[in-house]
Order: sequence, then C-alpha cells, then structure tokens
Amino acid sequence: MSDKASTTVGEKIRAIREAEQVGRQEFSDLTGIPKNTLIRLEQGRNAPSGRVLMQVTQAFPQYTMWLMNDQVIEEAGQVSPEIERARKSLKQTGTDTD
Repeated sequence: MSDKASTTVGEKIRAIREAEQVGRQEFSDLTGIPKNTLIRLEQGRNAPSGRVLMQVTQAFPQYTMWLMNDQVIEEAGQVSPEIERARKSLKQTGTDTD
C-alpha cells in the first residue's frame, strides 16, 4: 500500500472524506463532527479526540484498521481510501468483478 505511516489522523480523515466523495458538511452530518472541528482536524490544527475517532469509525467502519494502525484486511472488509477509490473507479468504468 502506498499510504505512508507518517500520515496524520487529520490527513487520514480527509482521505476518507474524499474517497467517499462527500464534502465537509455532508461528512459532518454523517459523523456528527462539527464542520469547524473537521476543518481544524484536516488542517492539522487540532488532534482528534477519542470521541472523534469513534464517530468516524462508526460512520465508516471499513476504514477502522487503516485509520487506527495503517493496516488493511480486504477479505475482512477493512480497506484504505486508496483501495476504495480504485474500487469506485473500476465500477465507473464497468470493469469491476462484483
């Protein structure tokens, strides 16, 4: 996987949001994280609390392992945003195997 371990949690949250193709307001609505908090997290101005991590993983459980420890287990449904973007790209081009 090309995602580097030094990626901040804020960068990871942004990567999840972008892979899911949602804007900040929709992500805020889906997770319950205030939009201003989300902006500060993504910009690296705030460190996420345990509550924020729970909110993200409850809304997007498929990214839990990647968000918490940079690991993916595709066969268990645990993916990275990079993998999810590739899947969506394949579906858009009609070359997926599902």
